[in-house]
Amino acid sequence: MSTGPGTGSAPTPDIRDRYGSPTPRARLLSSLKVRNYRLFFLGQVVSNNGTWTQRIAQDWLVLSLTGSSTAVGITTALQFLPLLLFGLYGGVLVDRLPKRPVLAATQVVMALTALALATLTLTGRVHVWHVYAAAFAVGIATVFDNPARQSFLAELVGPSLLRNAVGLNSANFQSARLIGPAIAGLLITGVGTGWAFLLNGVSFAAPLICMMLMRNRELRAVERAPRGKGQLREGLRYVAGRPELLWPIVLVGFFGTFALNFPVHLSAYADDVFDAGAGAYSLFNTLVAAGSLAGALLTARHESARRRLPFLAALAFGVLQIVAAAAPTLWSFALLMVPMGLFAMVVNVATNATMQTSTAVTVRGRVTALYMMVLLGGAPLGAPVVGWITDTYGARAGLAAAGAVATGTAAVTGFLLLRAGDHRVAVGWRRRRPWIRIVPREPGESGG
Repeated sequence: MSTGPGTGSAPTPDIRDRYGSPTPRARLLSSLKVRNYRLFFLGQVVSNNGTWTQRIAQDWLVLSLTGSSTAVGITTALQFLPLLLFGLYGGVLVDRLPKRPVLAATQVVMALTALALATLTLTGRVHVWHVYAAAFAVGIATVFDNPARQSFLAELVGPSLLRNAVGLNSANFQSARLIGPAIAGLLITGVGTGWAFLLNGVSFAAPLICMMLMRNRELRAVERAPRGKGQLREGLRYVAGRPELLWPIVLVGFFGTFALNFPVHLSAYADDVFDAGAGAYSLFNTLVAAGSLAGALLTARHESARRRLPFLAALAFGVLQIVAAAAPTLWSFALLMVPMGLFAMVVNVATNATMQTSTAVTVRGRVTALYMMVLLGGAPLGAPVVGWITDTYGARAGLAAAGAVATGTAAVTGFLLLRAGDHRVAVGWRRRRPWIRIVPREPGESGG
């Protein structure tokens, strides 16, 4: 892999095929040729592992303090409630501000929150409301962190490598889901949840140091939006007028609100259905992470992605949730976590890449903020509902209901995008095999 300057250089011959084209491995790692992106990526490797360690410990601590899946859902809701309330305004501000200082500030806030929660837990003074307050504080920081982080990628790598950088960033985050839950499981069972919070607080030093080491001259110049009135409405109108942005955002809104409540579902299955404790909860999260990592790497290898991909992946994810709801044993349930993680990540990365590459630079922060708001900000509405269904009717009913929502939403929004793009579904039979394709609508053909 080349270690050339941030402007990038051609791949070395050993990663080209016999026709002179970059190999799949070269395409997968292309963004890492950029020095500033390598630093960003390295800082996130450390910080993301700390984040996932705390996330697992936080959910388990709430369950231990309350014995309630609804309480776990409330914690998730409080962490993402600020996104729902203020996410769009965060995007407006991020479009106006330099991204690196914003990211440095959010990392400091998250570090202090983790260290405060560590102190309370290690001294035996922690109560569930402390966890709620910490989750809400992290949510406030995330309002600015998410759009700034996504928009900053364009400054690091430029438009030609942006889709690859989005995929690698997601792979980075998801690889931490393999390591973070394992660390959390060891710390929870070995020395207690407080050490998991302490580890996360210290881990934020890595991205701060890496951002200090970046070279300003190698950052891509990106136009910032001027201060003005009506910028929030401008961003909403921009999305509303583009079906290729609107319907994927609607999809991830329902998907994030009702289908992606892994903390509620997995903690309930580990504790209530299989009576297997924190070790099983950590295992389930690790297997979801393995599938998610595979999904992120799969999408990062391709320079372009078809617009129907998020809808097909969401449909497959919903069907798998319904199947998993009826899984008879712990291991049959655990096995389904891998493909569920894969399809969930394909939805996330493919939609995120569409938001980044199909949006004008001056509104990218607002569009990204809207995307993140509907993906993560729906949790304050969905998580308590899913938690209540789980507590009232059982974990299996809660998971099946989430799968039904994912399946139905994928089918409806996919159909609406096809209509907006003047396409239709064609079904046929070739060489003794059925096929389904998306084809242009014929002239004069009804769109109803």
